Amino acid sequence: MSRVHILMYHQVGDFPTRMPSHRGQYCHRPRFAAQMSMLRRFGYSVVSMDDAVAGLRGEATLPARAVVLTFDDGYVDFLECAAPVLKDFGYPATVYAVAGLLGQASSWVEPEGLRPAALMNAAQLREVQSMGFTIGSHSVSHPRLAQVDTQRIAEEMTISKRMLEDALGKRVDHFCYPYGSHDIRAVHAAAEAGYVTGTTCVRAVATRADDLLTLPRKPVSQGNTALGVLWKLVARNTPRHPPIRRG
Repeated sequence: MSRVHILMYHQVGDFPTRMPSHRGQYCHRPRFAAQMSMLRRFGYSVVSMDDAVAGLRGEATLPARAVVLTFDDGYVDFLECAAPVLKDFGYPATVYAVAGLLGQASSWVEPEGLRPAALMNAAQLREVQSMGFTIGSHSVSHPRLAQVDTQRIAEEMTISKRMLEDALGKRVDHFCYPYGSHDIRAVHAAAEAGYVTGTTCVRAVATRADDLLTLPRKPVSQGNTALGVLWKLVARNTPRHPPIRRG
């Protein structure tokens, strides 16, 4: 059966000390480089989200150890810190941008006691795209979609897609549910908006049995060493929550 591990990152930068909370938001740059090296050393093949889709649809053959790298929120530090490492290894990646906050900061983290970090502007996203990386949508304003009304869900999906496509001059096919928050309304809205994939925070390996609009991912947190990430890849995974499927 075709299967692919989708890893979830947020910020990559200089975080030499443990953050007091929300460690899944941070990955220290040297540790990130070691994780990328580990993937190569242990025979993992990093593929694009588009290639993963082809494999999960049965349209192409995925490598035996396929991995997709995703980066939520579209932080400036992706361009400054993660992209150079990825380019050194020749690895593709998908970056999910919050369309209504380009060039601003991650203000949604303030209620959680975190300091907002700079987000890429349109020109920086185009630079990332020109480097061969894929840009996906992470909504307009980063809400918990399962907690808002149905019209707001549709607007967050469709408007963010249009905004990013206008800024990038290229179709945006991939969506990431903010906070992993989604329900059947959000899944149907993603389909109606024309997205090919939707990624969640359900922790498992993606297989052909998964709906492409509710793909599971494996988070990488600040405390994960290269061997810690390897363990995420080789461990037997049971989803923490049952998947939401379209009827």
